[in-house]
Amino acid sequence: MSAVEELIARSNRLGADPRNTNYAGGNTSAKGTAVDPVTGEDTELLWVKGSGGDLGTLRPAGLAVLRLDRLRALADVYPGVNREDEMVAAFDFCLHGKGGAAPSIDTAMHGLVNAPHVDHLHPDSGIALATAADGEKLTAECFGGRVAWVPWRRPGFQLGLDIAAIAAAHPQAIGVILGGHGITAWGPTSEECEARSLEIIRTAAEFIAARGRPEPFGPVISGYEPLPPAQRHARAAALAPVIRGLACTDRPQVGHYTDTDVVLDFVSRAEHPRLAALGTSCPDHFLRTKVRPMVLDLPPDAPLADVVARLRELHAAYRADYAAYYHRYAGPGSPPMRGADPAIVLVPGVGMFSYGATKQTARVAGEFYVNAISVMRGAEAVSTYAPISEAEKFRIEYWALEEAKLARMPAPKPLATRIALVTGAGSGIGRAIARRLAAEGACVLVADRDADSAAAVASEIGNADAAVPFTADVTDEEQVAAAVAAAALAFGGIDLVVNNAGLSVSKPLLETTVADWDLQHAVMARGSFLVSREAARAMKAQGLGGDIVYICSKNSVVAGPANLAYGAAKADQAHQVRLLAAELGGDGIRVNGINPDGVVRGSGIFAGGWGAQRAAVYGVAEEDLGAYYAQRTLLKREVLPEHVAAAVFALTGGDLSLTTGLHIPVDSGVAAGFLR
Repeated sequence: MSAVEELIARSNRLGADPRNTNYAGGNTSAKGTAVDPVTGEDTELLWVKGSGGDLGTLRPAGLAVLRLDRLRALADVYPGVNREDEMVAAFDFCLHGKGGAAPSIDTAMHGLVNAPHVDHLHPDSGIALATAADGEKLTAECFGGRVAWVPWRRPGFQLGLDIAAIAAAHPQAIGVILGGHGITAWGPTSEECEARSLEIIRTAAEFIAARGRPEPFGPVISGYEPLPPAQRHARAAALAPVIRGLACTDRPQVGHYTDTDVVLDFVSRAEHPRLAALGTSCPDHFLRTKVRPMVLDLPPDAPLADVVARLRELHAAYRADYAAYYHRYAGPGSPPMRGADPAIVLVPGVGMFSYGATKQTARVAGEFYVNAISVMRGAEAVSTYAPISEAEKFRIEYWALEEAKLARMPAPKPLATRIALVTGAGSGIGRAIARRLAAEGACVLVADRDADSAAAVASEIGNADAAVPFTADVTDEEQVAAAVAAAALAFGGIDLVVNNAGLSVSKPLLETTVADWDLQHAVMARGSFLVSREAARAMKAQGLGGDIVYICSKNSVVAGPANLAYGAAKADQAHQVRLLAAELGGDGIRVNGINPDGVVRGSGIFAGGWGAQRAAVYGVAEEDLGAYYAQRTLLKREVLPEHVAAAVFALTGGDLSLTTGLHIPVDSGVAAGFLR
């Protein structure tokens, strides 16, 4: 294997195990030679994981490639620790060829250490020693002289010089514990470097297990034990929209809910308020979790109204404390405050709610706080947890280099941070809507009474960070409530609902049975009412406004032949749009409708017998029904599910933010369906 192939394989193995490092945390490198295409001579190069990459999924394109001689020559022009940020820009002058990925702040560490292979990781066991009050002493006891100690220093060129000097002064050392931060290991081969990294992680874990006290978080607080799972999830679903609304005070975010044993145990213990207030330590942790979490100080069985009221009080206090923290340390050149809302909210007996600009970042923030809990447990087991100072945390959080990294992020999609529930999303129009909303950045709950269809559409969209399936019959009140709760548990709440579930039976009046009538009104009129009511309840709790879109029909305004039950149910839906637009506008909830017609291709309704019935009414072959509908329109074009999905996006994508109570025809032009 080549040096790059070895590096990628090693990185993927290390990154695949969360005990070794967190998502997108740490970096690895290899040194070697390659032919310079200009001179034809061998040139020493450094391949190192670039900025923002993830070890577990790293590919060659994610490596920065630098000339080692030029990188090491930077030490001769280094202007000192007060100006070390300037060295990151200097890395660009060391790139080989097109350079690959952007070099990270840790590049100096990898280039200056005189070893062919270097790993820098953030394992919980290593950070536990790094954040212990007597971490240097414990490191010596744990490793002897095999692993050295480096006092806390912010990542950068000076830290690279420090590690290189310690490595040179301790030739027997295989790596270092970085105070407050993580570990770095090195080796003559890729295999040995990896083995040394794992040795440090394993040895630290064994040391903590052998030396640590059994209950470092203290005894369980009476009454703070976890609620039973069903009760716990019901309380979480009720709280999620409220907490998300608070967490979105400064900017909209997506939520993630976690009720792992690690979290539930932590928030049940006597020491959790003290430790949570200390915040996290590893830079990768608090950049995503913020300086500290917000912690509810009520037992899990407290009345819901009392919990909501207390959360609002705590949120106001958190925002004031965060603003004070910012102003304590901000200088003339500091970036503006990015927002004072918590990224992590801990609720005893219920779990943890985490927030981010995407579902993935929200989930990762929660994962990082789970890492932080493990770090606190380890540090408290063998010593006292002592993270880096608040001032140092601010230097990291509002670092100009971090600000530059944020500025490089792509612009969010139009529906980013929005959480959508689409009913009848397993086929046809609903499937097209779910796919379009997800493509525009929304997180989507794909609801359908057919579990397999819902799962298939969610899988088409992507992983659980983008879409989750849910089986629900919209005529069932409990199932509808469960669908809205599922959206809250999966993504934090709900912002956008599309009432699309429907069916049709085409019969003239005298052949229409009570069962025909009741079925169509149950699915479309009653179902839309139930979904809108539950969604509006959650939207009001969030306080963020929202969108409710009804997929009605041309038949809601046109008296088509042999179509009484369907047309009446669609007319009911159409008037619900007007009534709810008037009622919910004060809460910022916009309600609009779409009137499609002749959507044959891909339609579950038409495939389920409606197509054959309508074809018989019009005297055409079923396979020609789409063309027949198109020819009777003004534009002579067939309407597809994607055209209806485009109309949903037009209503919800931001350009029509002051529009409510509107019905948009998507029918290729049917004069009889013009609204008056």
